[in-house]
Amino acid sequence: MLAIRVLIVDDDPLVRSALSHFVSRDSEIEVVGEAETGLEAISFLERDRPDVVMMDVQMPEMDGIEATAAITERWPDVRILAVTTLDGSDTVLPMLNAGASGYLLKDSSADDIVLGVHEVHGGASSLSPRIASMLIKHVREAEPAGGRGARALESLTERETEVLERLAQGMSNAEIARTLIVSEGTVKAHLGRIMSKWQVRDRVQILVAAAHAGLVDFR
Repeated sequence: MLAIRVLIVDDDPLVRSALSHFVSRDSEIEVVGEAETGLEAISFLERDRPDVVMMDVQMPEMDGIEATAAITERWPDVRILAVTTLDGSDTVLPMLNAGASGYLLKDSSADDIVLGVHEVHGGASSLSPRIASMLIKHVREAEPAGGRGARALESLTERETEVLERLAQGMSNAEIARTLIVSEGTVKAHLGRIMSKWQVRDRVQILVAAAHAGLVDFR
């Protein structure tokens, strides 16, 4: 199996070193480069193509939000995993809306960070339950259901709605499968149909769209 090629982007060299140490312990992950700013990250991608970019948010010259938007537009197959200390609405939502497939805090365990790389590389998302809940809360507060930002979404089946509700609780595909007593493949199929109906690209964007439309509640 080919290793997951990872680029680490953070302006703190100690953080880059720690993240590199954490993920490199996994035999299926290879750190292929490091960058201090969003501009350096883009320059790296112009020369080489990682599978996953671990992206800080607050950096000089070009921050993680700008860099994420630029990368996902130019290289849509590259997955972005935000790894940051910032958990406010002014960073979580813009980062996810820019195209990040996951959002982890730097106090996450090493195992959670490694899992996050695998999840976003596999086309899923990596959100802690706290970030998932905050995401929904921030969207609902910023844009009440039916507000100008809401758009009509194609209706979901009963089972798709059940999957959405559990996604909003921060559950992984495996956890959703266990609670619904179905296979993980069935969960992925339901999520795929929701993405197709709503024209979004991953689990994070499903949550953003659902929160804007008032289809999920903050608990």
